[in-house]
Amino acid sequence: MIQDRLAGMVSDLTTLHELTERLARARDLDSSLQEFLRAGAALVGARRGLVVLEPSDGLGPAHTIGLGLGRADLGHIETVPRSATSYGRILDGLPDARGGSEVLPEPDAAPGSGGYGTPVDPRHREVAARLGYAASYALPLTAEATGRLGAAVWLYDEQAEPSERQRDLAGLYVRHAAEHLARMLEVERSRTRLATVAEELLPSRLPRIPGVQLAARHDTGPHGGGDWYDALPLPEGALGLAVGSVGGAGPSAVAAMGRLRASLRAYAVMEGEDPVAVLSDLELLLRLTEPARCATALFAYCEPGGAPHGGHRGRKIILAGAGHTPPLLIGEHRTEYVETTLSAPLGMLSCWEAPSVEIEPAPGETVLLYTDGLLRRTGDSMDRAYARLHAAAAGVPRAIRDDPAALCDHILRTVLPADDPAVAPAGSAPAAASAPSATTAAMAATEDGVEDIVLLAARFD
Repeated sequence: MIQDRLAGMVSDLTTLHELTERLARARDLDSSLQEFLRAGAALVGARRGLVVLEPSDGLGPAHTIGLGLGRADLGHIETVPRSATSYGRILDGLPDARGGSEVLPEPDAAPGSGGYGTPVDPRHREVAARLGYAASYALPLTAEATGRLGAAVWLYDEQAEPSERQRDLAGLYVRHAAEHLARMLEVERSRTRLATVAEELLPSRLPRIPGVQLAARHDTGPHGGGDWYDALPLPEGALGLAVGSVGGAGPSAVAAMGRLRASLRAYAVMEGEDPVAVLSDLELLLRLTEPARCATALFAYCEPGGAPHGGHRGRKIILAGAGHTPPLLIGEHRTEYVETTLSAPLGMLSCWEAPSVEIEPAPGETVLLYTDGLLRRTGDSMDRAYARLHAAAAGVPRAIRDDPAALCDHILRTVLPADDPAVAPAGSAPAAASAPSATTAAMAATEDGVEDIVLLAARFD
């Protein structure tokens, strides 16, 4: 009997070790919550469940994630008065909210009978019957440093409850998982704050310049990178376009990005007609003020055509790049990279200077500026990534060629894997992952080193 008990304990410890190892490999809050729900369901013998994240400090994020439950199912559950649910009583801190099993009464049971010794709301019985569950097992999520994080509840198809052994295992796992979720929660909050700061440092809206339509897309990596873009009106109806990337990641890179972008705006107003001079001034400033940092940048001085006051001026773009990816010229009759002179990034040489390039886009053509994060997040080699970008630009449907915003979205959908966060529309849930994609492999290989993406498109009428 002792040997059997020891064997059972070893088996339980092995199971807990495997489950906690899998949870530790989850790289963000959402994937951690999903793994937590799956492991908990296996431990208590349930097929479905949900976790309600509601930190007690009120700083969020607050949301509900389901296992085996669709959005409509979660919506039905949320129609039940919170105090009538086991997880609701946990979140509200009621006396009977320590967690445990709740068996819902059969439809013909005496009115008011139910678990926890409290009346069961008729709407809870109705929703349970509609979704096909008859019992639940709920546990609070509490971390030592942060206090209450939320509550988890697993749903049984029949009137049942976990055994004492299952309860012990689930309790041990939940206590460990809560500490991991608390760490992921803090990471998520830090990423959100950093992304918010980075977005605030970028243009709040693009200018309106006669003869040109503008659109931009920006997706910040999990650690907050230094990719940026800008579009600013210049004297005599001209337009300045800029994209760049500051080395590093995190708050330091974001702050440097803000300083670099502000400086370039000043230099562009003073001598924008000479992009080489603009980048030379920027390089000198970077070398004197931040000698340990390097950056890539591209600046384009654009004359959309049709000077004010009845004058005449041809359409042209003068641009210069410092270690940056070449722009892409997209039109009905041609799709080609603009051949910029190879040059070092800013801050790499004692004195930076490279010749500029002048192009004349035809009416209806679009110039696409971008950062190398777009290429790296494909998971391919740079040569193949460039080829993929060119193919995506050449394949832009005729119906959206006149819309730079739609063109940017098409590029992102075509170039990046489907599960990349930059592909999902704003506010939508990420696509469910199946087999590991190139992006997933790249993320794992670089320890969440997903780079920023910047696209800036200018279509000339």
